[in-house]
Amino acid sequence: MIETLLLPFAFPFMQQAFLIALLVALPMGLLSSYLVLKGWSLMGDAISHAVLPGIVLAFILGLPLAIGAFVAGMVCALATGFLKENSRVKEDTVMGVVFSGMFGAGIVMFTMIETELHLSHILFGDMLGTDWPDILQTGAIAALVVGALAVFGRDLALHAFDAQHARAIGLPVRLLHYGLLGMISLTVVGALQAVGIILAIAFLIAPGATAFLIARRFNTMLTVAACVAGMSAFLGVYLSFFFDSAPAPTIVLVMTGLFIAAFALSSAQSARARREASAV
Repeated sequence: MIETLLLPFAFPFMQQAFLIALLVALPMGLLSSYLVLKGWSLMGDAISHAVLPGIVLAFILGLPLAIGAFVAGMVCALATGFLKENSRVKEDTVMGVVFSGMFGAGIVMFTMIETELHLSHILFGDMLGTDWPDILQTGAIAALVVGALAVFGRDLALHAFDAQHARAIGLPVRLLHYGLLGMISLTVVGALQAVGIILAIAFLIAPGATAFLIARRFNTMLTVAACVAGMSAFLGVYLSFFFDSAPAPTIVLVMTGLFIAAFALSSAQSARARREASAV
C-alpha cells in the first residue's frame, strides 16, 4: 500500500514535474493576491494570451522563446494602458480587445510556419516533458519575483488598496504599476513549459480568490494564496499519476475544488453571523 502511494516519487520525470509545478505555484500564488485585490484578474488573462505572437516571432528570429513571451506580455500591458488613457473605453474592454487581437495574431502566425513545436504544448503545457534547463529558468524567475515582492510588497499592497493615497505620500505609482505588470509577464513566461498559456490564468486568479474568501488581513491572504497554489500544484501532479491525466488541468481542478470549499465555508460563517446578530 505504502509503496503504491509513493510510486509517483520513484520516477525522475515525476520528480521534475513536482519541482517545476511548485516553482510556478509560489510566485503566481503570491501575485494572484495583488491581482484579485486590485481587480486585475483580467489583466493576467490578457497577458497569458498575448504572449503567443511573441513566442512565434522569437522562434522565427532564433531567439529564446522566453524573451519573445516577455516582450509580447509587456507590449500587451503597455498597449492596454495607452488605449485606456487615450480613449473613453473602459480598461476591461480594452484588455479584451488587445489580448484577443494578439492571441488571434499568434494563432495565424503559428499556422504559417513549419515547426516541430506543438501548439497544444504552448497552450496547455507539457509538465511531464520538462528538463533541467526549464526548471532552472522557472526557478530563476520564481526567485526574482518572490524577491521583488519581499522588497516592494508593502508598497504594492498600498498601491492596490488605494493608488491615490500611494501617490499622495510620494510612492512611485507608475513604477509600481509597470513593475507589477512586468512580474506578471515574467511569471507567465515561467509557467509556459509547465502549465501553458491557458492554464496559467487559473494560477493567477484562483489562489488569490480563494484566499480572499478566507482571510481578513492582507498578509494572511498572501500566506493562504501561496499555500493554496502550492497544495494544488502538489496534489494535482500527484493525482494525475493515478488518474492517468495531464497534470496541469488536474491542478486547476484541485484549485477549483479548494475555491468551492472556501466559498462554502465563507457562506456558512456569514449565515451563522447573521443568525447570531438577529438573535441579539
